[in-house]
Amino acid sequence: MNRVRAAGVLALTVAVISVTLAFRGSDKPAADLPTLPATSAPDGPKFWRGNLHTHTLWSDGDDFPEMVADWYKRNGYHFLCLTEHNLMADGEKWVDSDSTPVRTKATAKYAKRFGEAWLDRRQKDGKPQVRLKAMREYRTAVEEPGRFLMVSGEEVTHKFKAKPIHMNAINLRDPLKPIDADGVEEAIRVNMKLVAEQRKKSGWPGLTFLNHPNFGWGVRAEEMFAVEELGFFEVFNGHSGVRNYGDATHASCERIWDIVLAVRLGRLGLPVVYGVATDDSHGYHEFGLGKTNPGRGWVMVRAAYLTPDALVRSMIAGDFYFSSGVRLTDVGKKNDTLSLKIDAEAGVKYKTEFIATMKGADLKGQPVKGPDDQPLDVTHRYSDDIGQVVAVSNDANPTYKFTGKELYVRARVTSDKPHPNPYAKGDTEVAWTQPFVP
Repeated sequence: MNRVRAAGVLALTVAVISVTLAFRGSDKPAADLPTLPATSAPDGPKFWRGNLHTHTLWSDGDDFPEMVADWYKRNGYHFLCLTEHNLMADGEKWVDSDSTPVRTKATAKYAKRFGEAWLDRRQKDGKPQVRLKAMREYRTAVEEPGRFLMVSGEEVTHKFKAKPIHMNAINLRDPLKPIDADGVEEAIRVNMKLVAEQRKKSGWPGLTFLNHPNFGWGVRAEEMFAVEELGFFEVFNGHSGVRNYGDATHASCERIWDIVLAVRLGRLGLPVVYGVATDDSHGYHEFGLGKTNPGRGWVMVRAAYLTPDALVRSMIAGDFYFSSGVRLTDVGKKNDTLSLKIDAEAGVKYKTEFIATMKGADLKGQPVKGPDDQPLDVTHRYSDDIGQVVAVSNDANPTYKFTGKELYVRARVTSDKPHPNPYAKGDTEVAWTQPFVP
């Protein structure tokens, strides 16, 4: 009897595995998929690659969530957070399946990848539709322990007057509705507190970061450095319309970062703000310059386990770097030395710049004035002493020795390897470390 029962269990197990593999339906042999580490790192914490800003048909993206997750999984990512505008992927939602050529293509690719039986179809008002699945339905189809993880999230999307104010809440339990406020600074503060209140009630560890401050020229450095709750923001965002690099009038996001760090540490006595890179991806069928594609910027989080809580806790501790292609095998400060180890590719050259603001630097900003000599509503101009390059190295293992005079030091590693699908023409692959305080 026990043998019969064991045989039945074995047969059922084999059947389940077969169905699962058939459902996942990879059109790529397993040997061709990226080799990724186990759930836990046996030799200590490892770096896990992930994207924390992503859109699908649940909001304004152009592909199904399973397909988006499948793209990231196939391209060597370990975790993904879908951050739809003011909602989490739950409830009943149907979309037209052939309303545009892109939607027709998306639906056909979806059926081919996951199988026609996986799709829920209907006709409404004479139009064919497909139901969008919630994450609780599809996550078992894409997740694999130690290989790929879905993390819950939302883009809390709001504005003050004409200024967009967007924030991503990561490892969120319930959707949030943004709160109105009197001013940009106050909008950032009250909505970050809104997320923090849910964290406290749910007990889920999480983090919130400010998105693309130069999108619509929505947020100035002066509105960022005074918000004590601000712990993270997007220094690099892969969306083609977010103006990462600023212009003659507006500071770049990286320049904003140095201003925020210098003023918080040197004048306000507030902690550092960590930087992140994301895709903010919306388009998955047409790739190229000017498109809003995946694969442009990501975070590399050092953690012992591939779980949402472990990833979030490491990011809160600042144990991560962000990248558009350059990989580091190690980064950290020991005693009075900041050290990096670049995972150098053959034939690629690297330049590491150590960037700092020193104690006693001039931290006063001057308004930028327009043609009428009136102040413009943009980030002020600050001394070149803020965010100055204090050392340069072309070594694969660059180091910087602190003098004790620095407010902070961070590193930027720039390669001469062109990005395969750049945010802007001429971009090469780069990595950025977090700021380190002596």
